[in-house]
Amino acid sequence: MSYQPIESYGMIGDMHSVALVSTQGSIDWLCFPHFDSPAIFAALLDDERGGRFSIAPEPDGVTYKQFYWPDTNVLVTRFLDGDGIGEVIDFMPVGAKDGRHGYHQLVRRVRVVRGRMAFRMRCRPAFNFARTPHQTELTPEGARFATPALNVGLATLLPLEPDGDGVTAAFTLGEGQTVSFLLSELPAGAASVACPSESEIEARFAQTVDYWHRWLAQCTYTGRWREMVYRSALCLKLLTFEPTGAIVAAPTCSLPEAIGGERNWDYRYTWIRDAAFTVYALMRIGFTEEAGRFMAWVEQRAHEPNPDGSLQIMYGIDGRHELPEQALDHLEGYRGSRPVRVGNGAYNQLQLDIYGELFDSVYLYNKYGAPISYDFWTHLRRLADYVCEHWQQPDEGIWEVRGGRRHFVYSKLMCWVALDRALRLADKRSFPADRARWLSARDEIYEEIMARGWSEELQAFVQSYDSDTLDASTLLMPLVFFVAPNDPRMLATLDAIDRPPEQGGLVANSLVYRYDVAKSPDGLDGEEGTFNICTFWLVEALTRAGRTDQGRLDEARLVFERMLTYANHLGLYAEETGPRGEALGNFPQAFSHLALISAAFNLDRALGGR
Repeated sequence: MSYQPIESYGMIGDMHSVALVSTQGSIDWLCFPHFDSPAIFAALLDDERGGRFSIAPEPDGVTYKQFYWPDTNVLVTRFLDGDGIGEVIDFMPVGAKDGRHGYHQLVRRVRVVRGRMAFRMRCRPAFNFARTPHQTELTPEGARFATPALNVGLATLLPLEPDGDGVTAAFTLGEGQTVSFLLSELPAGAASVACPSESEIEARFAQTVDYWHRWLAQCTYTGRWREMVYRSALCLKLLTFEPTGAIVAAPTCSLPEAIGGERNWDYRYTWIRDAAFTVYALMRIGFTEEAGRFMAWVEQRAHEPNPDGSLQIMYGIDGRHELPEQALDHLEGYRGSRPVRVGNGAYNQLQLDIYGELFDSVYLYNKYGAPISYDFWTHLRRLADYVCEHWQQPDEGIWEVRGGRRHFVYSKLMCWVALDRALRLADKRSFPADRARWLSARDEIYEEIMARGWSEELQAFVQSYDSDTLDASTLLMPLVFFVAPNDPRMLATLDAIDRPPEQGGLVANSLVYRYDVAKSPDGLDGEEGTFNICTFWLVEALTRAGRTDQGRLDEARLVFERMLTYANHLGLYAEETGPRGEALGNFPQAFSHLALISAAFNLDRALGGR
């Protein structure tokens, strides 16, 4: 097999990890047993060495279709040819009465619904990103793959044959026949896992479907784009680490932002920046429990400041602080995109904007969720003081540049948000606070942004102080109530960004670039695609401006609905959209789906009130 397009994958999971399944029936990505565990299948990053678990018809020449079982995260890959129709149903069991089925499991059910079809199954894990060799042993129940750190069992009622350091099976099914494969983490000392009967597999399937139906029933969104909002919510739930409530930015690492380039990062961690977007999006559509659990994770991080009183920009899903970055030089990378990175060296960058997102999320949760505690407030108060002391420093900014610190306008904006929300919280709850100091710093930041973050020449807010570069992050100014959406400066900025790149703007056929890489060196080589979250930010900025300008509201709807057409066949988004409409960057991307929910909610409300 060769590399499949990033957008050709679907996702299954159990809120501990995620597997990506291609339209051709191959699991090419699985970190096991957790999101940030080393991968056991990583053909996405090395087609030859990475390891995969494939089930496909023999011979080739079939037509492929892939879809989700309605309103669930159960994935169906269907194969059609002249002799019959077969399908593989993939899921990771959730919803059992005891909360789980022992150890983490992945189920692949193969069945033929019409005619006859011959299949070939191949399972070849490559433990620890293909760095740790394993022993393969055939057992009465199937096969066992063993390493010193992790043992995995493959159970099936079919006879398996050795295939190098993996196993294979050829089989033919007639109409109505089903066979299953169960991949499971093995407890220490276990030789194998018993293969469940088809009736037991059917029961786990039913429990899993029921779990997703009951979970999605909590969604309160009833607007125009319900199907896309539902899929985004289901995606975000899969990206949630159940033990802690943390949400990973994406379940993959090192999928490139440009094919063959070096912009390849590990997103299997949780960013503080995502806090406000997460809490807002989840609470807007009824998922208050998930918002509350994420807020509890955020609160715990506030209890663990660095020695200087600061927070990190990101943490491990279990809350760990150290995320050292390394390159896996033995892997060729997706379609030759090197280096393959695990860990993320940006974890110790200075990004001052995170305090704005943190305070905004707490403010929203206190207002719409549950009141925060005094003990939490004491930690927040110290963070507000930290912002007062450090907001004037240059930093690496929201885009985590590796070309040196600057006075990024977005960072200053979010420092303003941090102090503004801290003041609102203090007044709303009558908490003790150094109001005079916070108010003075907040107003000083505001005046400085207006003086140095605005370009008279460009007639727009810019990326960094006294620069001549546009940045899509300034679209958030009206969203965080820094300026009115119809303020002349904001409307001029919107107009400047909403032009084609050849005319100095950032928008190409409704898709939005973060910034012009040529004008704003970020310490990295190569180009990148349009950023999906930035396109949704444009929709929201236009929506708000559209309250007093019908033309902008109409454009917001056009941009949003055009953007929906760039989702993959399952409604999933990567981080970026490339020049040919292809998915680029890690996939699926939580930020993209959070922004979709927010844009859908606010645009639908604006159109409803027209």
